[in-house]
Amino acid sequence: MASSSSSASRSEPPEDSSFVKMDERDPTLIGAHCQYTYCNQLDFLPFRCESCGGTFCLEHRSETAHHCPKAGEWAARRRKANLSTTSVGAGKSAPRETEKPCASPKCKTIIGTSLSTAVHCATCNRDYCLKHRLKEDHDCKNLIPIGARVGIIGGEAEKAKHAFARLRAWGTAQKANVQRSLPQPKPTSAAARLVAVNNLKKTAKGDSKLPPEKRVYLSVEAEAATTTSKFPSGAFFYSKDWVIGRVLDAAARSLQVENVNNQTTDEKDKLRVFHVEGGRLLEFNEKVGDALVSGNRIVLLRGVGPAVPDLIEA
Repeated sequence: MASSSSSASRSEPPEDSSFVKMDERDPTLIGAHCQYTYCNQLDFLPFRCESCGGTFCLEHRSETAHHCPKAGEWAARRRKANLSTTSVGAGKSAPRETEKPCASPKCKTIIGTSLSTAVHCATCNRDYCLKHRLKEDHDCKNLIPIGARVGIIGGEAEKAKHAFARLRAWGTAQKANVQRSLPQPKPTSAAARLVAVNNLKKTAKGDSKLPPEKRVYLSVEAEAATTTSKFPSGAFFYSKDWVIGRVLDAAARSLQVENVNNQTTDEKDKLRVFHVEGGRLLEFNEKVGDALVSGNRIVLLRGVGPAVPDLIEA
């Protein structure tokens, strides 16, 4: 019986699903004898060794327990089968970044390597190192985007020229009105600036919790031609650590001017901050302490478009 079971077991092709597999024949049958030399125990749930093909009891089912003459053969077949199977994505490698210098003219960093990754700027369509990845760090506002259509750039330039023509006209009218109503000292006079700042401090409104050394006192106006405001002007103080965009939001609330900058992409509906002394539109991400000093005057204008510095003097 044992030999017939052994020969029948050896004639079956070995399976790779397990190292030692329980015999799946009907357990109501008489079972099989363990083929280990010194055992020969009758086991109704015998195990078959996938290396030598023998049938063994629970105690001698492992290769070590029955001193398998072909120990390790099943494991070798398994390894070979795994190596011959092509895994998902085999032979395909991830696209490698092209090594090139940072697009900033003064930077010599090679980007696109494992040590220095490239950061793409969607505005100017250039690649930069981590140090110059921010727009203000690579002077993005003064760059013509790579691949931009000349016709579109030209059209935007014409709009910008028209906007700055309006600014110059407004500034001239404001200066004439001030001169007619009350003579003013020269703006370069230190005494005049001191007097103006002291007057602002008496009436300026702002966050009382803001430390005095952090405050920048400003005169804020809203242009009547571009917006309707309940209070057309006022004196306020802001933190020198704020950005211009935050100042714009606060000034619009204080003067009760409609502000839809966060709800539209159309420049004709957006508010911008014009710095009278500097003669330019301020960028939303500029810091107050870098662009303004106490005593300056800013104006909220609508529909003048983004700042184009090289067209201010055009």
